Amino acid sequence: MRANLDLHIHSKYSAATSRDMELPLIARGAALKGVKIVGTGDCLFPQWLEEIRKLPERDGLFCLGDTCFVLTVEVEDAQRIHHLILVPDLSKAMELREAFSSASTSLSSDGRPKIRLNGAEIADVAIESGCMIGPSHAFTPWTGFYAYHRSIRQGYQEQADRISFIELGLSADSDYADRIAELSPKTFLSNSDAHSPRPNKLAREFNQMELEGYSFDELRMAILRQKGRHPTLNVGFYPEEGKYNRTACTRCYRQFKGQQIEEMGGRCSCGGLIKLGVRDRVSMLADYPEPRHPQHRPPYLHLIPLAEIIALALGNRSPYTSGVQSAWMELVEGSTEIEVLVEAELSELEADPRIIEAIDAFRKGRVAVKPGGGGKYGEIALQGKTKERESQRSIFDF
Repeated sequence: MRANLDLHIHSKYSAATSRDMELPLIARGAALKGVKIVGTGDCLFPQWLEEIRKLPERDGLFCLGDTCFVLTVEVEDAQRIHHLILVPDLSKAMELREAFSSASTSLSSDGRPKIRLNGAEIADVAIESGCMIGPSHAFTPWTGFYAYHRSIRQGYQEQADRISFIELGLSADSDYADRIAELSPKTFLSNSDAHSPRPNKLAREFNQMELEGYSFDELRMAILRQKGRHPTLNVGFYPEEGKYNRTACTRCYRQFKGQQIEEMGGRCSCGGLIKLGVRDRVSMLADYPEPRHPQHRPPYLHLIPLAEIIALALGNRSPYTSGVQSAWMELVEGSTEIEVLVEAELSELEADPRIIEAIDAFRKGRVAVKPGGGGKYGEIALQGKTKERESQRSIFDF
């Protein structure tokens, strides 16, 4: 069976996170999206762990309604690099917390704790505890692994071969990452890093995997691509939509070529800092001029959340307007957002024709993207409203 998963979110106990990031609201949002397994996030935080503990547990997953939670936490190392850890059970979460306690003062104050260890030392602890670990949003310039390291070996040292996944982040996709030879054997994850349970945040990027049941061991086998379990689809933004895709000024957002940073002394004419973008960083690290996808790599489908597609189709500036929300609820009634976006026969959907046309345009890649950079998200538009983007393969070709 195939299941949709979003393995990186945060609870209300992380900084700059919605107070609505509570288990019942996350579970409800995941069910409406069509996501079966969601990371808990913040599983080392005492109050959050106690709330998780109240849920019925089965084979390492914690169930609430139709949603299963897997214990996860994102930690920040001594270099400010973020790592995603998948934890098999409560006892291992407590083991991790104890192991990190001497190297952190924020385990009880922030859901995403700062650990005064390097990535290799954190990986040692996680792997010794039976957890899985990999870099979060690996290419982003402030806290991404490849902003500081040129290779998995450099960052994780002797544990490099046991790093089984890479989280791509909003500014990268499989085409970007598969220009780097060392990533060929790794599984790519596309997760939301959601700070809100709103339908345009939770599972805005997600994974689809072939499983035979719902358990931590099934998830582990799928990430390791063992015994027939494996990823079948990555779904996420066009990389250009990411707010750090292009090299740009962090103040005025003027975009530059990567080599211009040194020429300009790292500063824009407005005085703002020029930040190297993901596209240029990948090109610096790349072994290949074009992506070389290994046989195990699943397709990557570029989509944005349904509410944002509806807003584009209707000409609304915000996905939170009553008209957009009403159209969204009508479409997902008796279904899920992912079914509407990816699987539904469009001729059978009852909605404004402009919305149906917009969903079809995203399925076929008939959109245009104005790239983001410097902390400003890119802008996306439908065909006919701006220049057409080169098409991706239709979802029905996958």
